[in-house]
Amino acid sequence: MRRGVFLLALLAGLAIGLGLSLAWPSRLHAPDAAPRAILPRGDLAADEKATIDLFREASPSVVYITSLARAVDWRRLSVLEMPQGTGSGFVWNEEGYVVTNFHVIQQAESAEVRLADHSSWPARLVGYEADKDLAVLKIEAPADRLKALHVGSSKDLQVGQKVFAIGNPFGLDQTLTTGVISALGRQIPAVTGRSIRGVIQTDAAINPGNSGGPLLDSAGRLIGVNTAIYNAGSGASVGIGFAVPVDTVNEIVPQLIAHGRVVRPQLGIEMADDALVRRLGLRGVLVLDVVEGSGAEAAGLRGTARDRFGRLRLGDLIVGVDGQPVKDLNDLKDRLEGKRDGESVTLRLYRGDEEQDVRVRLSVLR
Repeated sequence: MRRGVFLLALLAGLAIGLGLSLAWPSRLHAPDAAPRAILPRGDLAADEKATIDLFREASPSVVYITSLARAVDWRRLSVLEMPQGTGSGFVWNEEGYVVTNFHVIQQAESAEVRLADHSSWPARLVGYEADKDLAVLKIEAPADRLKALHVGSSKDLQVGQKVFAIGNPFGLDQTLTTGVISALGRQIPAVTGRSIRGVIQTDAAINPGNSGGPLLDSAGRLIGVNTAIYNAGSGASVGIGFAVPVDTVNEIVPQLIAHGRVVRPQLGIEMADDALVRRLGLRGVLVLDVVEGSGAEAAGLRGTARDRFGRLRLGDLIVGVDGQPVKDLNDLKDRLEGKRDGESVTLRLYRGDEEQDVRVRLSVLR
């Protein structure tokens, strides 16, 4: 009896379940839904049009750089070129010269440049100026594939101006970010430890991979080369990015193309490392040797040497240039930066316990 009741209950439950399952589609069924009507957008805002036009005009000049390092495949006994890092750059002219940051290619044994049309070209290093974090590469691409950026000026920039950065953050090529100039005249360290002065600060998002890409003004002119971000621990942008000003770029890049290095007039001295000077308890730049035929030799500067008894006789210690103090090598280089061949400077120096001023003519040493 109980077994019969149980079977009846089970059948009733299945029937109810089946009835419900058959009823659900009829309850959920509705007429075919039509898509929502599209509201016409209307014309783009003027600033949107300007940004779109800027990107269309400038982006073909921006390149994707892959630095390569050699690795040995011991199984096949062959040497492979492996990607080591990526960065950005831009076409300087139709002759195939490409500008980027020095730190993008610093550890590379070779590099590859991918243009905006996605064609890839092997690149050779033409020259670099590590103190300014700038480098020039050369590719043998046809001129009709190369589009150079228009070069602007950085001396007349103002805080609050709109700026645009184009690059390849995290390997995502042809990325545009926008912002304003947040500050001018910043100072950041180069990979050599020297300070890069006059740097542009911006809140346009600059992330890893943007290095070497252009910073543009609202006219689409190059005003800086994106070089660094303020790192708060995440490694990503926190709204503080830096760019080497274009006036510096426009001074250095032509020299790198012409000479492979920056040609600057010099005093004509060999200088001791700062660490040695500090160990001696001194502050300034110690002259180790004087270059023959230089302005320093003509001015009578003295290098470091040993006397006939083997005792060390320290050379001249430079502590100032043209009335500005010199505490170390960086200070001296900063004081001489911007000087021209044939120009003279006044050195304040110590020779033993005697302080004196010496006039030295600068010259380019070959």
